[in-house]
Amino acid sequence: MLNQLPGFVAAVLALCGMGFYALCLRSVRTFLRDSRKPHPEFTPPVSILKPLRGVDPQMYESFSSHCVQDYPEYEIIFGVNDADDPAVEAVHQLMREFPSCKIRLVVCPEVLGNNRKTSNVVQMLPYARYGHLIINDSDIFVPPDYLRRVMAPFGRSQVGMVTCPYNGIAANTIGSKLESIGISTDFFAGVLAARQIENGIHFALGSTLAMSRTALNAIGGLQPIVDYLADDFESGNRISKAGFEVVLVDLVVETHLPAYSFRQFFEHQMRWARSTRDSRRRGYIGILLTFGLPWAIVSVLLSAGAWWSWLALAAASVLRAAVAIQVGMRVVHDPSIVSRLWLVPLRDLVAFWVWFASFAGRKVHWRGEVFLLEDGKIRPVHSGEPELVSESDPGPDKVSVHW
Repeated sequence: MLNQLPGFVAAVLALCGMGFYALCLRSVRTFLRDSRKPHPEFTPPVSILKPLRGVDPQMYESFSSHCVQDYPEYEIIFGVNDADDPAVEAVHQLMREFPSCKIRLVVCPEVLGNNRKTSNVVQMLPYARYGHLIINDSDIFVPPDYLRRVMAPFGRSQVGMVTCPYNGIAANTIGSKLESIGISTDFFAGVLAARQIENGIHFALGSTLAMSRTALNAIGGLQPIVDYLADDFESGNRISKAGFEVVLVDLVVETHLPAYSFRQFFEHQMRWARSTRDSRRRGYIGILLTFGLPWAIVSVLLSAGAWWSWLALAAASVLRAAVAIQVGMRVVHDPSIVSRLWLVPLRDLVAFWVWFASFAGRKVHWRGEVFLLEDGKIRPVHSGEPELVSESDPGPDKVSVHW
């Protein structure tokens, strides 16, 4: 009996994970029920800020989707750190194709912090004309009613930020498909569970960071977070702590994922894991109790296939598949979920390993660079340097703007 004790402990942990799966299923119902409540018609002028660096998959198509919005008044401001960035030509092409759309290109040469994206946004903000702002990534494809649905919650004065789910469209590599299945079946399951437990969300997602100037000013702008890796979490969390409501709307945007190799997929997962570890420390420890399927697999192995371990594995498999289908199809609207359901165990086992490995270091890979992460802040790794994080030194250059 004692030789089966490790397997029994793993089975108990699997039961904890199954409890989490049940919470996820409940959170889906709550989110969809709450999303049916109508928002008042509210269409204030809005500035869309899109920081750019290099070329992303389907980038121009994503740009174009912002130019055909069914919305009274808005502008799009693109920002690059270098005037020779390859993304600049796509912006010029967009200006030629949509001459009636208010589009600006801002060159942001200052390095205000180690998060270049946020550094660019800080330099773009003075050129934004309107009292409501949306920040999203260069590869985000949006539907024509995107602005109407994202801005509607601001009709309530207590709302300071709005964010939304996204669907990762995979390239034809195993790493890209694992990334996509993780977004659709695990990441957003966790977001909805957090919303259920915490009576709302107190962070935001980089797919859409919509905010009022009032809320942004209340947290001192974005300058204080230019060294943080998880700028989306930080901005949403700070706005929530300032007394504003953060709303997750039932609107799904799309992003085309790169053709990740398995190693690139692993590095990306490690960056997310270590970022979450530093941003939500107590919650991150608790993630260990959410791995129902991996713990059930471990239980079978450690108990040498005892009959009760197979029952735990069967129950965990059914519940995990239910979460994948409910979140993936009903919330994220990912049509590939059913055909890729077989990848869920592999993706969960990788996530299981990543959770343990995330405590073994502070390095993260981001856009071809390696950074050290400490207390949520990053700085580039230089050869021979100790793993210490220091504040960056902003440069003296000025911002230039192109019309």
